[in-house]
Amino acid sequence: MKVLDLRCTHGHGFEGWFASNEAFDSQLASGLVECPVCGDTAIVKLLSAPRLNLSNAKAPREEGRDTPPTPSAPASPSAQVPATPTSPEARWMRAVREVLAKTEDVGDRFADEARKMHYGETAERGIRGQATPEQTEALLDEGIPVMALPIPAALKETLQ
Repeated sequence: MKVLDLRCTHGHGFEGWFASNEAFDSQLASGLVECPVCGDTAIVKLLSAPRLNLSNAKAPREEGRDTPPTPSAPASPSAQVPATPTSPEARWMRAVREVLAKTEDVGDRFADEARKMHYGETAERGIRGQATPEQTEALLDEGIPVMALPIPAALKETLQ
């Protein structure tokens, strides 16, 4: 298993797991590797150090020494890596997940539903959907606030 550090053209860094370098190259050439944040398929592989599993390795003993070496002191708390990711990408993904959980997907009826709510024809609620650039501009001209929220393909489907 190869764990590769990858980056899209927008600068989002992420990790990819592949059976081999050849599997990565094949999937990349087929457009199957995409950024989990923005969906970009123009991905580059970054340089990374190999991961060595040394958990069962024994420390070498000095000649004539009967006692095992004492372990080094743990790093200070300020030098430890935080347990939760706080990168801008991780915060953005959490925000998008929250928007998805708290809004109704009205699909291509978005402009009609937004107008109905704005003019009091239906109860206000959180909605999301698709609108053409022309529909979006018309909504803004009418004073109806809308904003684009690109949702990565990975969040649109149930993960298994």
